[in-house]
Parts: sequence; C-alpha cells; structure tokens
Amino acid sequence: MPIIVNLDVMMAKRKMSLGELSERIGITPSNLSILKTGKAKAIRFNTLESICQILECQPADILEYREDIEDAT
Repeated sequence: MPIIVNLDVMMAKRKMSLGELSERIGITPSNLSILKTGKAKAIRFNTLESICQILECQPADILEYREDIEDAT
C-alpha cells in the first residue's frame, strides 16, 4: 500500500512512548502498534484527531502517500 505511516517519527520527536500515547488516546497499545507499523487497513478520524491533538501535529505529519511504494502482500 502506498500509504506510509510516520507515527513513530512523530512519537520520537515528541519523546512519547507507545504506552503513553495509547493511554492518552484511549486505545490499546496493540492497536496503536498495528497502526504504527503500517499494518492497519483503516484509521478512524476521531483516532487520527486524538493522535494529532496529543502529538501537536497535522495528519500529513503522520500519513504520507507515495506512489513508488508497492504492496508487498
């Protein structure tokens, strides 16, 4: 899938752990990990909004579209 998830980059910039972010957003660490690793098939807008609020960023800081990436599955 040509959608790249840069959540780990934003978390590192904000010095926030997966556990802390998942607790503040209100989702399980395992679900956040699935999103962080790019294995999620979808994301709810309210989850994306919460992530952006907590990390003080824009959706484009987290999600990136790249045509040159092929689906490896």
